[in-house]
Amino acid sequence: MRGAAVSLAMAMAAAMAGAGEAAPPEPQQPGGSGRIYDPLRGLDANGRIPKATLPDDLPNPEHWRYIPEGRIAPGNLFQRFLITSFISPYFYYEEDVGAGGGIALTDIDFRNQHRREFFGLFAAHSTEGEERYAAVWKRWLSHRHLPAGGVIVEERSVVRVETGYERARTRRFFGFGADSAAADETSYTDEVTLAEVRAQTAVPRSGDPWVATAGVRAEHRNLTAGRVSNRRSTTEVFPDEIADGDDYDSLWLVAGLRWDGRDSQHQAYRGGFVGAEVEASPVQSGGDVGGIAELRAAWSFPLPSPWHDGGDAGEENPPTDTLVFGAFAQSTFGDLPFWALPSLGGADTLRGYIANRFTDRAAWHAAVEYRFWPIARGFAITDAIRMERLGLALFYELGTVAGDIGDLGDAEIHDSYGLGFRMAFERTAVFRVDIGFSDEDTAVTANFGLSF
Repeated sequence: MRGAAVSLAMAMAAAMAGAGEAAPPEPQQPGGSGRIYDPLRGLDANGRIPKATLPDDLPNPEHWRYIPEGRIAPGNLFQRFLITSFISPYFYYEEDVGAGGGIALTDIDFRNQHRREFFGLFAAHSTEGEERYAAVWKRWLSHRHLPAGGVIVEERSVVRVETGYERARTRRFFGFGADSAAADETSYTDEVTLAEVRAQTAVPRSGDPWVATAGVRAEHRNLTAGRVSNRRSTTEVFPDEIADGDDYDSLWLVAGLRWDGRDSQHQAYRGGFVGAEVEASPVQSGGDVGGIAELRAAWSFPLPSPWHDGGDAGEENPPTDTLVFGAFAQSTFGDLPFWALPSLGGADTLRGYIANRFTDRAAWHAAVEYRFWPIARGFAITDAIRMERLGLALFYELGTVAGDIGDLGDAEIHDSYGLGFRMAFERTAVFRVDIGFSDEDTAVTANFGLSF
């Protein structure tokens, strides 16, 4: 069984879940804020959020999210601790990377702009030299204050900046194609330094169904021998691929357009999207040029539930069980190093297989997931901190890879299935743990956000 190390998202969730053991923060009047804070303002006592009255001039109001005043605490980072700011230490042990630990500092109301900006700092290190350092900043471009309190945010229009360094000692590579065997597993150390800016916006107006995406990323990679015990190093088995992808500089440009009719970008209950995106690298070491073109779609259908009544029409985020379908196809053009090619396996695709289990120049993947909420109203941890709801998911996935998009129809199809656990702190903040099964393995992955 492949087990996931404790992730940053899991650490954050654990810190929030354990907050009730300590003295709760003083929520009524954070020092120096000049503002009285009521953690239930805009919420019912059981966590239900009544819909807000929206401005008459708001374009496409169904695509805006309401955040009640009770979830916008005043004060500095320390005064808002465990409300909108979190300091989360975490620890892990893996035989191949040793004992490790790190810290995640996240602020979902960075600079006190009523939940308009996010900032996160992440750092981790292990005894065998695995490292990760990253800084992430996000800003929502369409954001309004409401006269009655709280804010509304259009989820589609956002800019994100990330910079970081990572040295992973156990990246896997099995060779190319859908017929690679589990016994072909090799490992390598992947050292990455990157900086990225990415933005997406609804066009031509906030809330409109067309969404344009653009971005630029610069990165440098060094590849060395892997550390997975009882497995050969990729440097020995695939020396040409390692040589071609080592000491590698690349500049990536991203452009995409999709029609998006979902009622939420983070956790859709109804509606779907269809879109295309191209991620191209016109500047690479050695003068190569290449990229990946992708078509992606998903659709969500609400279902009646045996667990809850589905809330009511006057509720901002009613508990809703859903059946969700998603699929994508990818094709490579030009020349790219092996680590940049489409792959399946891991936290988001074929979850019963280890990450990057199947790699080649083209891929397709399809999944169906039944998401349901046995605990639809959650529970309060403190006066100011609440778990909105707890849920489960059943999923089934299919996919394959091939050397060319025209060969995908003849490639061996692989599948996986499994069960997932979901914790929703709010609609835009879902933490998941998935247990995936395949004819090769059982894999456990933990992540923040849904897989599709």
